[in-house]
Amino acid sequence: MKKDIKHLIAHYTKKFNTRSPFEIADSLNIQVQIGPLGSRCGCYMFLKNHRCIFLNENLPEHELRLVMAHELGHAIMHRKENCYFIRNKTLLLNSKNELEANQFAAELLIPDEILLEHHDLTTEQLSQLLGYEQPFIELRLKSYRDVTQVEKF
Repeated sequence: MKKDIKHLIAHYTKKFNTRSPFEIADSLNIQVQIGPLGSRCGCYMFLKNHRCIFLNENLPEHELRLVMAHELGHAIMHRKENCYFIRNKTLLLNSKNELEANQFAAELLIPDEILLEHHDLTTEQLSQLLGYEQPFIELRLKSYRDVTQVEKF
């Protein structure tokens, strides 16, 4: 599935000439609403044949972008399923859909070029540089290493 997600990201970033999850969602006519969501960071819902993403208005900018990318992953890969992003839980879940949405977000927000350019940095340094928590960086590095290992053969 990691290779499929990489192909999805390549397709959408080339088609819409952006890595912004907000711009991609807009181009796909996915409705995005930002407002009060309580303990939830965000959610994706398929309502009356429309794809809708709801984001918590209290998220810092970098976290808003990450949650948006995660929910966009659901909107693209899990179109007819409702999914919720809960702080400190969703990145730890290992259901197939959540893992795929996390991988989608990581691939979209952290392109291979950035990892190649900063290959000498530690996970902690990458986390500070990019503004994402270490588990998210580790997830992206794992898929990057898996792909680069396969490409060597």
